[in-house]
Amino acid sequence: MSDKKKDESAARLIVKNLEAHGVKDVIGIPGAKIDRLFDELADSSIRTIVARHEQNASFIASGLGRITGKAGVAITTSGPGVTNLVTGMATATSEGDPMLAIGGAVGRADLVKLTHQSLDTVSLMRPVAKFSSLIGAPNATSEIVSNALRAAEGGRPGAAFVSVPMDVLNLPANAPVMGGIDAPPPGPAPHDLIASAARMIKSAKRPVVLLGMLASTPENAQATRKFIRQCGLPVVGCYQATGVMDKELFNWWGGRIGLFRNQYGDLLLEKSDLVITVGYNPIEYDPVLWNLHPDRPLVNVDVVPAELDNSFMPACELIGSIADTMSLLADETGKLTAAPEMTGILETYHRSLKEVYNTITPPARNTLHPLEIVHVLQDFITPDMTLCFDMGSFHIWLARYLYVFRARQILISNGQQTMGVGLPWAIAATLVAPHQKALSISGDGGFMMSAMELETAVRLKSNIIQIVWIDEHYNMVEIQEKKKYGRGTGVSFGPINFAELANSMGAKGINVQNVDELKAALKVGMETEGPVLIAIPVDYTDNPSLMKPLPELGGTTSASA
Repeated sequence: MSDKKKDESAARLIVKNLEAHGVKDVIGIPGAKIDRLFDELADSSIRTIVARHEQNASFIASGLGRITGKAGVAITTSGPGVTNLVTGMATATSEGDPMLAIGGAVGRADLVKLTHQSLDTVSLMRPVAKFSSLIGAPNATSEIVSNALRAAEGGRPGAAFVSVPMDVLNLPANAPVMGGIDAPPPGPAPHDLIASAARMIKSAKRPVVLLGMLASTPENAQATRKFIRQCGLPVVGCYQATGVMDKELFNWWGGRIGLFRNQYGDLLLEKSDLVITVGYNPIEYDPVLWNLHPDRPLVNVDVVPAELDNSFMPACELIGSIADTMSLLADETGKLTAAPEMTGILETYHRSLKEVYNTITPPARNTLHPLEIVHVLQDFITPDMTLCFDMGSFHIWLARYLYVFRARQILISNGQQTMGVGLPWAIAATLVAPHQKALSISGDGGFMMSAMELETAVRLKSNIIQIVWIDEHYNMVEIQEKKKYGRGTGVSFGPINFAELANSMGAKGINVQNVDELKAALKVGMETEGPVLIAIPVDYTDNPSLMKPLPELGGTTSASA
């Protein structure tokens, strides 16, 4: 290593801040405007993972953030290298996933010139990030990087962006490392407000708990379980709250709700006279769909104050540590008696989970019905396996009928409903737990938006089972178009041999056409080191049932999709 290389540059200072913050991996694609940073990473304790597309680098980083609670890091070059991050960053901010993106930029003298890859990326990122700034001087490096990390992880987590001009990266820097200075954690909500909320809950006749995305962190889930166990209340959850309820409390579970207002969980909310929202973000499920009684009192437990809405005006807000607040609220509220009307709805819901299998239309030859796949997966998944769902109508079948009991065991997009996240998130899961299997599930439309990362998974020897549901349509769009207009438009595409595609990248590809073949393929997936892709032709004939009205809700289906 040359003496010049040993000099403390801004690039080296960025790396030191990331190391101090505990960053183990960065994901990205280099280029001339950012290559000095990649060169410094080569001599650090941080592993550099080369992605095949910047959007997927941001998905992997956000997946790391969701799983660990610490910001995942993506690094890309200037111009299109940064613009390709936008979808991943918008998804991370919407979904509450901490991540930091570092983007290269032209030199400071060229920032406002029409030169190669000049672009005001700081302004570009402001609508999709919690923090967006440029390192304008080398001695500001630690300040900006550390504040970006704090912004990404603090409050309701999300994306942060730092732009670094190429000349700044190479300049000497004389500043302390701040990356290891964490913001102090919040305490519980004020006790008088907790006591007030408890009185409201105890005076209600039919209270219901609505779980949102932030209820699903391990510490928040544990405290929420304590509240349900001690109080005994019906619980419903948005898609990202999966795994908050454990087996012991499953009888209180009223199901996952979202997209369409036609579930028994929606009926519980309709009948309730008070709703306790825990870590809920309106982007998960629009309150205008589930809160048809805006004068009904709401108790909102969150880390940040609510963004007020005509249909979401909490009567009491408990702002602070969700875990600490829920634990104290459990002690303050005590044991309650659920109304027979509400327990009756819960019983009907749990019967429906079994009866739905008797209503399926037999699938066409050499295809599987969605519920056949769900049933096989329910018996297959283990508590240590992380499931990563892409976006499509398949994810509604899975969200409604597949259940797990570990917080954040399922990663699912419900804010932006972003296609292409499944495989990158599964790669993130295997980076965190390399010896455990991750199960990624995609439709054939969404999978092709990140399929190139199968090579990344092969390179990393990621223990991933990738399932692709095949119907040669953007089916989620198609079913809604048919409901609205009586036909689908712009939703079909051609066939791909996904097993051969997987084999060409060094993975193991398997085609299946029935339940027994699916079970055998999953067994192979468990026994194989590295990624295995299982391609399943799916018969979506019963998809209209996903939007079928629930008679008890008035015979209509409202939708946010």
